[in-house]
Amino acid sequence: MVSFSVANFMSSRSVIQKLPYFSDSAALFAPYAKQAWAVFLDSGYPRSRQGRYDILSANPICTFVADAGITTISNVHETLISTENPFDLLKGELIRYGELFSSQQTEIELPFNGGAIGYFSYDLARHLENLPRIASDAEGVAEMAVGIYDWAVIVDHEISQSYLICYDVDKMDNLIQQFSEIRRLIDVEPFLLKSDIQANFSPETYKKAFQKIKHYLKEGDCYQVNLTQRFSADCQGEPWQVYQVLREVNAAPFSAYIHFPHVNVLSSSPERFLKLTGRQVETKPIKGTRPRKLEDHENVAQISDLQNSAKDRAENVMIVDLLRNDISKVCETGSVRVPKLFDIESYSTVHHLVSTVTGTLAQDQHALDLLKHCFPGGSITGAPKIRSMEVIEEIEPHRRGIYCGAIGYVGFNGNMDTNIAIRTLVESANTIRFWAGGGIVNDSVVEDEYQESFDKAAALFQVLKRFQS
Repeated sequence: MVSFSVANFMSSRSVIQKLPYFSDSAALFAPYAKQAWAVFLDSGYPRSRQGRYDILSANPICTFVADAGITTISNVHETLISTENPFDLLKGELIRYGELFSSQQTEIELPFNGGAIGYFSYDLARHLENLPRIASDAEGVAEMAVGIYDWAVIVDHEISQSYLICYDVDKMDNLIQQFSEIRRLIDVEPFLLKSDIQANFSPETYKKAFQKIKHYLKEGDCYQVNLTQRFSADCQGEPWQVYQVLREVNAAPFSAYIHFPHVNVLSSSPERFLKLTGRQVETKPIKGTRPRKLEDHENVAQISDLQNSAKDRAENVMIVDLLRNDISKVCETGSVRVPKLFDIESYSTVHHLVSTVTGTLAQDQHALDLLKHCFPGGSITGAPKIRSMEVIEEIEPHRRGIYCGAIGYVGFNGNMDTNIAIRTLVESANTIRFWAGGGIVNDSVVEDEYQESFDKAAALFQVLKRFQS
């Protein structure tokens, strides 16, 4: 296993400092939005009340960039290159840094005490499975980009309190000062769409792809396959402005803004992928969607229709069973449970059918083992997972890239929380892209599925139209 020499870093203990509380963390983060490897894991508060914590950081002490079978690991002292599995590489270095940076036992329980934050793209699955290479790789961004951060601001909206955790005493005073007030927004180049938004499916080509999936379903290859459209437009300017509008229009509990070299990621995801607190595992797959209506009585009807839909309930159960199997690989025998089945969660543009699967991580397993064995999330592939991914590669014109991967953190303390990167905009090389789709099963109707992709993307269309020239 390739690794850095820890002699280059000084051992340090964490310091936790209380900070003034501000209800809108976006204003607190704004001056950092263009800094190197800036990250904002956003609960959507105050517009969304379904999340609790926001996490802000920048300028990591180490970075991991995996692409085309090679992982580049860099810090201020050296750069290493490896062809080993990127999940295992990150796990090894995170453990080593965690041993170097020790945390004090305090009465303050924070979800994140420093560690890894970043994204794991859908196509990172190629390091785990032998998948075909058919779809066009038009993304041009790394398959994984993760920083290891020795400081972070954690905002707890449940108790209206903010904290700074830091392992470098030389940074403390400056960070305390900067995050003790709302500072002037950064100067940014105005964002502008320079073209119309284009889909990579027409109604006719979508129907052909749908029919091909139906063929595979009837042949018994799969029980369900997720079919996704990709939308794109030319653009210029700073995407931070777009994200500020996105969190107003479509606040969601697993949102994120990431400013990494060569890519900006703007996520307003409603879906948790994997959460690990101590040894307790939770995953919350979404399967089943209805568009939100203007009138309350119409929404009551939509929710009732979703709750009583045999098709949507069957889709949801398929993915629940897939995820039960995935987390069972690394959980204690007999610990996997489904405490909630077919819950309704409502957002600004849609209602979702959501279930909860839990388990207890085995003692010899790490958070990144859990992520690796469950990756990518079954709710956005289909079942069985590997065959569904082979069909997706054959049928969808473009690779998914970051979309349907995961965004989140893995702490020195072993805690982890990640989303499924849906309702997500990705900007790079003056192009902005987003995707939307749904699970296809035997009784799916092509017109309904095609429309559902637009229902799910409605908020993203609404946001980007504000920036059209």
